[in-house]
Amino acid sequence: MLTLEDRITHRLRSTDYQAWRAKVHRVHGCAKPIRLTGTHRLEDATGTALHHFAGELFVPCGNRRESVCPACSDRYAADAFHLVRAGLLGGTKGIPESVTTKPRAFVTLTAPSFGPVHARRVTTRSRVRPCGCGEYHREADTRIGTPIDPDTYDYVGSVLWQAHAGVLWQRFVMRLRRELAKRAGIRAREFGEVARISYGKVAEYQRRGLVHFHAIMRLDGPEGPTDPAPAWGSAQLLEDAVYAAAAAVTVTTERPDGTPLELVWGEQVDVRRVQPGLSAEVEDDNGQISEPRLAAYIAKYATKGTGKTEAADTPIRSELDIARLRVSEHHRRIIQTAWELGGLESYVDLNLRRWAHMLGFRGHFLTKSRRYSTTFKVIRGDRAAYRLAETLESLGLAPESVTVVNDWRFHGAGYRDDAERELAAGIAQRIRDDRKHRYSKENQQ
Repeated sequence: MLTLEDRITHRLRSTDYQAWRAKVHRVHGCAKPIRLTGTHRLEDATGTALHHFAGELFVPCGNRRESVCPACSDRYAADAFHLVRAGLLGGTKGIPESVTTKPRAFVTLTAPSFGPVHARRVTTRSRVRPCGCGEYHREADTRIGTPIDPDTYDYVGSVLWQAHAGVLWQRFVMRLRRELAKRAGIRAREFGEVARISYGKVAEYQRRGLVHFHAIMRLDGPEGPTDPAPAWGSAQLLEDAVYAAAAAVTVTTERPDGTPLELVWGEQVDVRRVQPGLSAEVEDDNGQISEPRLAAYIAKYATKGTGKTEAADTPIRSELDIARLRVSEHHRRIIQTAWELGGLESYVDLNLRRWAHMLGFRGHFLTKSRRYSTTFKVIRGDRAAYRLAETLESLGLAPESVTVVNDWRFHGAGYRDDAERELAAGIAQRIRDDRKHRYSKENQQ
């Protein structure tokens, strides 16, 4: 029987290897590309073919999670960076540079406690304090974030909080408008006539399996980024309003036995002002972060999984699958709780079984308000247009005289065997290494 090394050698020596490698390279070594078969034609106004391609094509899987597909995760992070950066710095994607002069804040909202968990606490003098369990945990201790006493930890409450986190955020934004109006001395219903809250938000899982929300909040005029902020707006006023709104909002639901459950934000609410003009690598002692670095933070959060111990990468199809998942026992119990709650009629609308693999979180990882900046669709459309322009230029064709005709059909997903997967992973790693080398070299110049 051939070993993996033998199969890799055989694939490298095959006659179609170079063509296969070119397809893999075009998707940057995607871990599980979509394989399409069909044709791609460039026609003139009379329908005459100017360029024709027929055969198999690879399309990136598009998974944002680094643990699933590093290549597509990199692309998602790059798109997220540009989306967030445009709303921070302006000067691109139709956003004016004047957004840097507006009141802005980097806001972190956390989940409340559902029971004591193992934690590594460090004093201001960098001395490690004992955990509630009495031990001193190292940073790599896998127990960090897990309950000290799993039998008393409120798994039901944590899953219901996670399932309602998106609603809690919506109510926070609504309350923030009211708090700003109150401080401006205007009625809440008049707020939209003089101001607008624009934001970009990302969800990040903590080790305990619950999400944080990190958001860039910006105070605009009523028309958005092109409109000056109202004269009464200030960074301090925005900061005060955020704290007040976070403390005031609640979502009421019920436990399985009908007991009311009030869902709120955790006590750890953090607000940092975003100051313009800081160098790209700055994060000072007062918590001020430069705009480029902040955009990179948001992009990094958007591609993370569910914590140090990953949850499942795909939806759970059967309760029998839960026991076979390669996850921590804490995450397994969260998934089991979400599955069990999903089978109760009172939680049908939450669709918890569909989201059990995400520990009950049902929201998008990166969202934004309508006027914050550009969209993923626009960014990806610009990239596709750029590539088409490159192709037309190489063929000596004018864009205005060409019609693109595509006819593609789904043929499969992923690679044929482990040899191709290993080769694709190697291509992906070389592309990442080359990108990092170029980035490092550019920063040194």
